[in-house]
Amino acid sequence: MASILDEYEDALYRSASVQQSRASVGIPHSGYVNARLEKETPIFNKQRIDFAPPEKINSLVVSSNQLCMSLGKDTLLRIDLGKPDEPNQVELGRKDEAKVYKMFLDHTGSHLLIALSTSECLYLNRSVQKARALSRWKGHLIESVGWNKFLGSETNTGPILVGTAQGQIYEAEISVSEGSLFSTNPDQYFRQVYTLEEESGPAPVCCLEIERGIEGKFFIIATTRKRLFQFVGKVPEGTEQQGFSSIFAMHADHLPSFREFPASFGFSEIAFYTPKLRSNPRSFAWMMGNGVLYGTLDYSRPDSILSDERVWVYPSDIDITVNKPISIVLTQFHFLLLLPDRVKAVCTLNEQIVFQDLFLEKFGTLTRMIKDPTVQQIWIHTEKVVFRYHVQRESRDVWKMYMNMNKFDLAKEYCKDRPECLDIVLAKEAEHCFQNKRYLDSAKCYALTQNYFEEIALKFIEAKQEEALMEFLIKKLSNLKPSEKTQTTLLTTWLTELYLNWLGVLEGDPSQRNLYLDTREKFRTFLSSPKNKDCLFNNRASIYELLASHGDTEHMVYFAVIMQDYERVVAHHCQHDEYDEALNVLSRHRDEKLFYKFSPVLIQHIPKKVVDAWISMGSRLDARNLIPALVNYSQSASTQQINEAIRYMEFCVYQLEETQQAIHNYLLSLYALCRPDSLLSYLEQAGTNPNRIHYDLKYALRLCAEHGHHHACVHIYKVMELYEEAVDLALQVDVDLAKSCADLPEDDEELRKKLWLKIARHVVQEEKDVKKAMACLSSCALLKIEDVLPFFPDFVTIDHFKEAICNSLEDYNKHIEELKREMEEATQSAKRIREDIQEMRNKYGSVEPQEKCAACDFPLLNRPFYLFLCGHMFHYDCLLQAVFPNLPAYKQAKLEDLQKKLAVTSQPSKGHHRPKDTDTASLGKGQQSREQIKADIDDIVAAECVYCGELMIRSIDKPFIDPQKYEEEMQSWL
Repeated sequence: MASILDEYEDALYRSASVQQSRASVGIPHSGYVNARLEKETPIFNKQRIDFAPPEKINSLVVSSNQLCMSLGKDTLLRIDLGKPDEPNQVELGRKDEAKVYKMFLDHTGSHLLIALSTSECLYLNRSVQKARALSRWKGHLIESVGWNKFLGSETNTGPILVGTAQGQIYEAEISVSEGSLFSTNPDQYFRQVYTLEEESGPAPVCCLEIERGIEGKFFIIATTRKRLFQFVGKVPEGTEQQGFSSIFAMHADHLPSFREFPASFGFSEIAFYTPKLRSNPRSFAWMMGNGVLYGTLDYSRPDSILSDERVWVYPSDIDITVNKPISIVLTQFHFLLLLPDRVKAVCTLNEQIVFQDLFLEKFGTLTRMIKDPTVQQIWIHTEKVVFRYHVQRESRDVWKMYMNMNKFDLAKEYCKDRPECLDIVLAKEAEHCFQNKRYLDSAKCYALTQNYFEEIALKFIEAKQEEALMEFLIKKLSNLKPSEKTQTTLLTTWLTELYLNWLGVLEGDPSQRNLYLDTREKFRTFLSSPKNKDCLFNNRASIYELLASHGDTEHMVYFAVIMQDYERVVAHHCQHDEYDEALNVLSRHRDEKLFYKFSPVLIQHIPKKVVDAWISMGSRLDARNLIPALVNYSQSASTQQINEAIRYMEFCVYQLEETQQAIHNYLLSLYALCRPDSLLSYLEQAGTNPNRIHYDLKYALRLCAEHGHHHACVHIYKVMELYEEAVDLALQVDVDLAKSCADLPEDDEELRKKLWLKIARHVVQEEKDVKKAMACLSSCALLKIEDVLPFFPDFVTIDHFKEAICNSLEDYNKHIEELKREMEEATQSAKRIREDIQEMRNKYGSVEPQEKCAACDFPLLNRPFYLFLCGHMFHYDCLLQAVFPNLPAYKQAKLEDLQKKLAVTSQPSKGHHRPKDTDTASLGKGQQSREQIKADIDDIVAAECVYCGELMIRSIDKPFIDPQKYEEEMQSWL
């Protein structure tokens, strides 16, 4: 058979040429159409807030959807962005020239710190309307605040850090007392913990951030104009409320770790990105004089949490002396720089400026940019206008950047919901792996793409990477839909061919033994895969041909077992004389049809095991279908082997209690052939009732006669009730056996006597044994001496049976005496009967005048009546009415006939002449006839008392109301 692989490779080359021609005219290679149906929304979507401030905006802060805005000199506007139509205005109440320098809002939006240009600080809680001066903070120009996100609440800030313009870091705590809100100073304490310095001395603390890592470790990040400091230390458990003094005390004698850059534009700002609320930041971006230092935060590091640090240097259009950056905001993949007239967004993955938004001059100079970490919104304001940026689907193009950086896992992570992008990433990854000769990884990726199947297959064929090609086909096959049956069939067949080729190559190389075993296991897994089962089953003929063409009988058997084609498996084992294996397959799968088909072969070689298997199948096998196998086997086998056939037949008859005639006949034939002793016991066990015998009597008789089993023949004759034939045959074997047969017809004395005469004749004439003949007389009471005398020869003397003759005469005398005694007893009985009859004729009864009929309760003597021995008395018509319905139909008819005849005889003659003698004679006969009729009527009507006789007993189950008249009776009672 031609190799399917070669044929398919030719088809692939032809298909590839067609694809190239399609590509030349612009047909896309992917199953997805890379087109945008509508204009896509920008990542950073700007919205101008419809708000016209009455005064210029000095400062703006946002957190947890709470916006605070400083207007003019003395006004503070608070807006809950969930209820933007309900702004809250607070007057600071300052009469001096103090201006708002900076504002700081904590992460909950509850605590607001207002730093004034006069080195004072005010505090305003969200729940109150009046700002309160913090007396302990006076004299310090506040530059930054590090909020405590772990212990703060709506009424208490917990220990916080405060950075000043003089470089000092203070630890403080603000608390609002419930009930008496400002009865005490809100600032609980305000103490210095550290001073930040640069080469020239103390420097302003531009930013402060407090984060908690693992195992109770705290990280404090503080920045100046040119330096970024990190303070790391543990706060003992249970002492967090005491603040962070212990951490700063560790660095009292030496500087903490810091990063420094040479350039400076007078301040710096650091931003963090927190993916989820109440979680730690994952990345940072520090805007300073040389550019932007950004990276990730690794809390597992011992001394510094800054990781994967990179510096984005300001491009040429950013001059730190003219248009230096003002603020920075960090999102998941971008940081945004606020310049005096525009906003730039830089991707942190490739450091490319991906977004730039220029603001019109009429809005004024941009003042500050801030992000609400809870809702990921960015706010920008000038002195006149407020803008808000919504970040929408920021990760939409991240996959492409990761793909270009060969970070394919991350690229796939960010395009899971965009199959057209995922396909591009997979294709790029596959090509990358292919170029780097990672063919298996390339195959796995190619299988997930929508690239042309033929094109990819040819790449691996040309590179002579069959293993990778197989991996590609396997993955491709696993991704096919159930409806793609043609493609499934093609890939399944091709993979089978490749596996067989590969196994053939590896099998001949001893050094590749482990790889061979591994590949064989994969091939078997492929064949037994539930997903491929239907396809392999529908195309099993082709798979068998492939296996046969490669001479791989081992996998042919394995495949046949998977397909449950046990017939082929058993046939294979039988062809290779592996009879035990064939029987094991049959016994394991217990298929009756396969047992019937292969038993004739198997029983020739392993008869005992085959019979054991039959017995284990029990009633699931029909023994009639196995008889041909046993017959063929028994004809050429020895007696010992025939015993196995007998063993199974006995199991069917005695254990399974089979009643099929064919089974019993075959067992009978085996007994007749090899086990005569068992034959008679089997026949006797079967019984003598022809209706309960399961073998064929005529067949059994012929079989036993052919093999000369006379005892068995005699038994069968007895069952068939052929007693004469049984006695005749028994006389040839044993006289006692004949005697037992002669006594069987118990109900037919004539036949019994005939049978015994046969025995007597045989004993006298054949055996010439007078004593045994006399013994026959004593064994059967039907035989007399005169019956057997004719059988004796004339020369026999009377002395041999003198005693028998005397006994016979004595019996006759006894019989005559017995007859005389019976005659006398009969005479006496007749005499007593006549006396009883005479007595009954003279018996009478007396009736009183007041007696009444038992039925109608009227006087009895008014009409003809009957008197019974029991004492009940009935009028004739009342008794007739009670008896008639209960008489049988024939008696009712007879009674009606007798009444008609009686009526006829009761009519007087119409003639007035004197009757003649003949008339007188006729009248006498008629009168006698009338008396006879009345007697016959009496015999029927008055045979017994209607209340005391059997009539009353028979009517015990008769309902009181006739069922046919039940409804009528019911209605009469209503």
